[in-house]
Amino acid sequence: MVKTVVGDEAQLKAAEDRLFQSGVSAEVGLVIGNLSANSDRGFVYYLIPTPPTDGGGPACSLKREVSGNFGKDGKKGSKGAKPASEAPASLVIDADWVAEHARQVSRMLLGGMSVAGIYLWASEASFKATSPVVLAQAVKGVAQAAPFHDSEFGERLLIHVSYSPRRWSCRICTVSAGSLHPCDFKMSKLIASLQAFKCTYNFDIRLPIYQDGTLRVTLKDIIYKGITNLSKDLQCAKFLINGHMVTEDLQLLSKSTHDVEFLVPFNKTMSSGDYNCGISSYKEFSSEEMAGLVSFNGSVVAFAYLAPREPFLQAISDLKCDITSTLRSRLEMIADEAEEGALSTNAGAEKPIHQLTLDELRKPCSVTFPRRVLVPWLDGLFICDYLQASETSEDIKDHCKEMMAMEAPIEVSTVVDLETTPSDMIARSFWHVAHEHLPSPSPAVECRKQHPTKAVQTARSQTSNFYFLLAILVLVSALVVGWAIGVFGPVNTPS
Repeated sequence: MVKTVVGDEAQLKAAEDRLFQSGVSAEVGLVIGNLSANSDRGFVYYLIPTPPTDGGGPACSLKREVSGNFGKDGKKGSKGAKPASEAPASLVIDADWVAEHARQVSRMLLGGMSVAGIYLWASEASFKATSPVVLAQAVKGVAQAAPFHDSEFGERLLIHVSYSPRRWSCRICTVSAGSLHPCDFKMSKLIASLQAFKCTYNFDIRLPIYQDGTLRVTLKDIIYKGITNLSKDLQCAKFLINGHMVTEDLQLLSKSTHDVEFLVPFNKTMSSGDYNCGISSYKEFSSEEMAGLVSFNGSVVAFAYLAPREPFLQAISDLKCDITSTLRSRLEMIADEAEEGALSTNAGAEKPIHQLTLDELRKPCSVTFPRRVLVPWLDGLFICDYLQASETSEDIKDHCKEMMAMEAPIEVSTVVDLETTPSDMIARSFWHVAHEHLPSPSPAVECRKQHPTKAVQTARSQTSNFYFLLAILVLVSALVVGWAIGVFGPVNTPS
């Protein structure tokens, strides 16, 4: 359980000044930090205000519940009653909108950073007048929209920034129970002490799909399963830091970014192709029973930030989580955009690619994942955003301003684009791979037969030339021998 929360003094004081200058009486937003089940300390790096709703209204406001005078005995008009105008107003939070904001922001955070909870800007009286159930429900919505990689860890932060009186307080929310508990909160120089870890991870996952009477599986389900298997591979991986095998007493004192390389054992898990349409019981299949093939490959550039006095193994764990979480985020983005596109098309339009099942595929299809780029954020720290194939770095400006409340203009030249090759998701048609449905070889086999490689073509050409020259040599020899016999006659050997 988290007992102490440490916040970055410079960033939180700047957020407090912004709130005082804004003049608003209530505000809700996200707490960006790091919580871990392996540590009793939590970290807070930044506060991001939730933008206005689609209707233009605030995500948090004040509301007075009472209309009349009530006494201590609860009866209207009784002695000792307080006027309604003096009763403190309670907070009204649009929990769904805050949760959606958390979902979007969580995709933009690198390893070691997450949506750790929410903050509320309100007077002490309004905060106390708000039901704890309302507060806990808002925190729970954020936890469900932006879950931690360790789903069993169910704690989040609720930070109250009070302007009357002016002070900070922090509570731990146990999501499952909906309970709030106070904890120690202090500020320190935190961001300047963070250490950065970087990893480029290449993967090539082939997922053969076998038919066992169950082919109503979507492409999204298959890829999600492949990412899950990739995560299992990473859990077993050895690693190098700055080119050296690490030891338990490794001291990382350098301020520069540490390069990490993962060494994944061969044939450790099922990522190379044991996904049989979601059937829980595994059995052996032959190649004739293959119903399709999904090829998922690419290169992921992962980052993670390590808080001071935290073990370096935590950074390695955060790097692994960053690899799998960014792939899942991109898969969800494709699904979201496909559904939005389907809504704008005619009713008779085809299904979005992620909703297609194997038995609906009639030809090979290919989907390109969005490309991840790094955007400068706070004092040398980065966040990330995603670009489709048709987008450029200019397209990230509005997104960062809306989601991350970045007021300073983003210089396109400072955006780091490290993933030059986007990840691809390719599915070969069920009808073109399954043997029993093919009167002729599959397109891939036909392609290889019709278009051999250059080396094979060269070998065949050399062989053909040799036989052609040999035939000419035999023909010339026969002509010479025939001419000699015709001129000199048969040669008689002495007896």
